[in-house]
Amino acid sequence: MSGQALNLSNFKSELSAGNRIARALWGVVYALFFRPTPRPFHGWRCFWLKLFGAKLGRGVRVYASARIWAPWNLAMGDFSVLGDFVDCYNVARIEIGANSIVSQYSFLCTATHDPDQSDFPLITKPIQIGAGAWIAADVFVGPGVTIGDGAVAGARSSLFQDVAPWTVVGGSPAKVIRERTKPS
Repeated sequence: MSGQALNLSNFKSELSAGNRIARALWGVVYALFFRPTPRPFHGWRCFWLKLFGAKLGRGVRVYASARIWAPWNLAMGDFSVLGDFVDCYNVARIEIGANSIVSQYSFLCTATHDPDQSDFPLITKPIQIGAGAWIAADVFVGPGVTIGDGAVAGARSSLFQDVAPWTVVGGSPAKVIRERTKPS
């Protein structure tokens, strides 16, 4: 490494002790009661998420391999889905609208760090996914991104900017591919 070495003593958690304790407890519950459940046990997993403060609508499906960093920062509308191996890094709030799908291996990331400061302070921004949206397989959604109602993010896209309602985007960084027809 060239230049000045990092002084790791400058780095401390910006999150409260209560937050860290709650996440530790959630980690135990996740490992013992959430992750090892059979595929169709969505109600059981939703029970644990709600117990830890998630706001979940009717018919929500969260698959056992989905990773939720902080359930109290998760809101999902009726009949929405977090698919297999979705990583929901919700240091800030993530809201998923009704009838929306976040497909397998996608990464919803609400936090980053300021690289221009020597202590790299934490920066958090919420993610909002509108109703009837589809986040296809292996999509990265960055901090502060809003995805409009009915929007579709194509597989392996990287979303760093807002996505307008009823558009289809793809690529890295994602670009508009076309408008999507609203159902009648």
